[in-house]
Amino acid sequence: MATPYDRGMSTRIAFLKGHGTENDFVIVPDPDNAVDLPPAAVAALCDRRAGIGGDGLLHVVRSAAHPEAKEMADRAEWFMDYRNGDGSIAEMCGNGVRVFARYLQHAGLVSEGDLTVATRAGVKRVHLAKDGDVTVGMGRALLPEGDVTVSVGERSWPARNVNMGNPHAVAFVDDLAHAGDLHAPPPFSPASAYPDGVNVEFVVDRGPRHVALRVHERGSGETRSCGTGACAVAVAAARRDGADPALTGTPATYTVDVPGGRLVIIELPDGEIEMTGPAVIVATGEIESEWLETAGL
Repeated sequence: MATPYDRGMSTRIAFLKGHGTENDFVIVPDPDNAVDLPPAAVAALCDRRAGIGGDGLLHVVRSAAHPEAKEMADRAEWFMDYRNGDGSIAEMCGNGVRVFARYLQHAGLVSEGDLTVATRAGVKRVHLAKDGDVTVGMGRALLPEGDVTVSVGERSWPARNVNMGNPHAVAFVDDLAHAGDLHAPPPFSPASAYPDGVNVEFVVDRGPRHVALRVHERGSGETRSCGTGACAVAVAAARRDGADPALTGTPATYTVDVPGGRLVIIELPDGEIEMTGPAVIVATGEIESEWLETAGL
């Protein structure tokens, strides 16, 4: 694959910056999958001091042009090739899907209403509302069996294992300050529960079906928001509260406050989870070829 990251090339790469409840992303439009994005390049672009800065990177590719998404091309034209801030690949990012859809609208590739987006966790349904909010069908939560414990310093808590296409450990705590600085991944046990690492959410109650969280995102550290994490928290809170829409036939709705804003999560009787929140495009620009060479990419 030809890559503008090869030294000596003068190609500039267009980018945008966006965020969903302050979970922020570098957006690289690349319909034909012509731009190579090795982990070092992604990490450099997401660096907040020496790069553009972001919790992650949204590589925008037509599904038919990407080997991981070709089989989804008949159901979703666009593939969200998502990368964590450290350059590692992730299965899914809920806030990222909302920002991804907002970019497609911003670029005139889609309009208000319904669309689908391919991800490594499958095809996601998206609705772009007139009021600016974006709703994403996040799929169904899996609740693996087995006890999990997470720790910060000398404190430990039981955690609910929830998989939203990516793994989460949800711990209910008395005070969000107990989560510490969340720079490093909180230790968990048993190690076999999350062989590829885990996103860890610390949760407090704010009122009836209203919770707040802090999160350490695998590969990114503490972030201002995590969409899949908010969904995992809502499901864990519902089960803790004795609510299971599959059994009651009644949707369970939770308001989830994240450091960067507020999300509304609805779990439907068929198990589908919908997440609604804002998505904003902040800026557009070009990555300088000189910077790419200086960064050694």
